[in-house]
Amino acid sequence: MSTDPAFSGHPRSPRVQRALRLATGTALCLAASFGLALPIPFLAPVLCVLLLASVNRPLPLKATVALALIAMLTTGIGLLLIPLLRYFAVSGVLLIDLCLFVVFRFGLRGGNNLIVTLLVIGLTMISSAGVADFDLALTVIQALVAGLLLAVMSGVVSHGLYPEPDNAPPAPAAPQIAADEVDRVALRATLIVMPAFLLALINPASYLPIVLKAVSLGQQSSTTSARSAGRELVGSTLLGGLLAVGFWNALGLFVHLWMFFLWMLLFALLLARKLYGLSPGRVSPGFWLNTLITLIILLGQSVQDSAAGKDVQTAFAVRMALFIAVTLYACLMVHLLDQRKNTSFRI
Repeated sequence: MSTDPAFSGHPRSPRVQRALRLATGTALCLAASFGLALPIPFLAPVLCVLLLASVNRPLPLKATVALALIAMLTTGIGLLLIPLLRYFAVSGVLLIDLCLFVVFRFGLRGGNNLIVTLLVIGLTMISSAGVADFDLALTVIQALVAGLLLAVMSGVVSHGLYPEPDNAPPAPAAPQIAADEVDRVALRATLIVMPAFLLALINPASYLPIVLKAVSLGQQSSTTSARSAGRELVGSTLLGGLLAVGFWNALGLFVHLWMFFLWMLLFALLLARKLYGLSPGRVSPGFWLNTLITLIILLGQSVQDSAAGKDVQTAFAVRMALFIAVTLYACLMVHLLDQRKNTSFRI
């Protein structure tokens, strides 16, 4: 057993700090987002999770400015694509296909996952919302900008509460994909996102959460093989749904914003322990990250359905069925493209 304090269960070890930071920042961002009644309130905590999982230090001023510029680029791309999708639909969809491929390729070559997510949101969620209603596109933009600002602020607070130790070793680098595999995996991620994007073009108000889920699956699939696709992709989706049901029932015991924060803190902490290896398991960190994102999306939509007076159970069942369908399609893409790779190799 290792005696290195940086990787032990010591309360000040980096992995403990990172788990506490992720859970606290996510819970704080979720409660603030719903408390402030932001549009698409589950978007802010999803961005916060990606931000805290990808960087272990507070964002310096230069990085914050760069992130703001990326957000501006994201919204600009989405708005520019709206006329093309309205009047030249086939050409617009093909162009978005190409852009998604380039964005995922950038991410596979070492790009930040948060930046990839922002760009994909601009290409898919903003553009599809604008095709149906320009005001809806502005709502998505408002949600993106406000959510990103809130995520950065929550990150600053959580870093202040649980700072990274000065002598902490850097986080392990993500496994690199071979250069000759990057194009195939980027194509796979693009194909995973496209059906959800096409559904959003039909009814953006209903299917925008599905797009966000598909983006998460597309990124998770980059580190998933055909052998583990079912366990990693389907398993994390089902676990996220199960945790969302448990969270909703627990929240029903005493409905209050502070209880929303505390329950999110507990659930996020349980998943963060797995994500950072404090409680070792057989699945990859991406499994737990996708589980947490799925939990936030499903829970956030259920809270919105309840506030709007909708049948929460029926809406959840339909949404969960769509999530499972998108996940099974992602598994199919992983198997088909891995099979194509193996066939090409034999030839």
